[in-house]
Amino acid sequence: MRSPLGAFIFAAIVLLLDAYVFQALKTVSQTASPKTKTILLIAYWTLTALVIIGFLLFVFTNQNFLPKIVRTYLFATILGLFFAKLIAALFLLMDDIRRFIQWVSGKLFYSNTEGEAMSDDGISRSVFLSWLGLAAGGGLFGTLIYGFGNKYNYNVKRVALSYDNLPAGFKGLRIVHISDIHSGSFTNKKAVLKGVQMILDEKADIILFTGDLVNDKATEMKDYMDVFGLLKAPMGVYSTLGNHDYGDYVTWPSDGISKEQNLENVKKVHAALGWRLLMNEHVVLEKNGSEIALLGVENWSAKARFPKHGRMDLAYPGSEKYPFKILMSHDPSHWDAMIRPQYSDIDLTLSGHTHGMQFGIEIPGFKWSPVQYVYKEWAGLYEEQKQKLYVNRGYGFIGYPGRVGVMPEITVITLT
Repeated sequence: MRSPLGAFIFAAIVLLLDAYVFQALKTVSQTASPKTKTILLIAYWTLTALVIIGFLLFVFTNQNFLPKIVRTYLFATILGLFFAKLIAALFLLMDDIRRFIQWVSGKLFYSNTEGEAMSDDGISRSVFLSWLGLAAGGGLFGTLIYGFGNKYNYNVKRVALSYDNLPAGFKGLRIVHISDIHSGSFTNKKAVLKGVQMILDEKADIILFTGDLVNDKATEMKDYMDVFGLLKAPMGVYSTLGNHDYGDYVTWPSDGISKEQNLENVKKVHAALGWRLLMNEHVVLEKNGSEIALLGVENWSAKARFPKHGRMDLAYPGSEKYPFKILMSHDPSHWDAMIRPQYSDIDLTLSGHTHGMQFGIEIPGFKWSPVQYVYKEWAGLYEEQKQKLYVNRGYGFIGYPGRVGVMPEITVITLT
């Protein structure tokens, strides 16, 4: 958001939201001493002022004005406070609606005495809902702060997939699937290296990366070439592009580089790492005398705001003769929109993109994230008839520098 008008509109919304939530603070502190009320007043509006100043600094200053780590956490804290107050405001709105209905009912159906009794009762309920709203908002903000410590907490997910048509030579094949590195978000090289070592420790036959190597610019990989260059496997490392790799979210030219040149530089990074970037094409994998096809397409999304560069009409021809096919496609919406209805012999599709929104709940037998209301397939394994889709939760992070409930993932898939 670089538009002055947009920035000031957001700042105005923040002020209105803060004024609304402040009413809850006044409600729960109505029995406090005057000194305590003054302290709360000063602390609350000082924080609001700092948030707005921080937001305007973030929007109107150059990326180099503040250290990268400061900008990252500043942005996350501002958004965290905004959503926390938004949650609190929902409880206050419920109370206001309740009181309005109660007031109308009192005017229409009750005497003044009865109306006053209802008003007295309403005050206690208002205090309760105010406490509840503040607790919910504070709980959300506290959870987001806690999640800062999880962004490099890499989890290995092990999945065994059984196929009747898997060639004998590929039985037991071990695939490491990673996605969404987002190198531009990293601030701790040692922690990233730890995750890479976890991948190497799996001793997989092949490593497959399904896009979003960078946030926007190829230069974001400069400090991490030696880290990800360590990734090697007997059958190679293969990769595809994700929506962020095209540089669609920044203004070009930047530092004298055009958007087109940046994309070419991203491709060169894949090559320099020793990764085989699949651009709407397929390759044949051979193991123990058997052959299968590995297809890789550029980003293709069924969601309107994301690009459709993927060309299955280029990647698929020639792969028909192979008994087993794996497709690498960054966006999981591709599977339902095109792969299942039009390419029923694609046995396994590997995707990423959603990150599980970096926020959710995952316990045995139950998983939830707000992203599921946008993406039907958003994390883990999905099956329809003989076709399977696996959505990796992402190695890196973007926007929010943390993870709550949905940890960064290294997937180990064994074909049986």
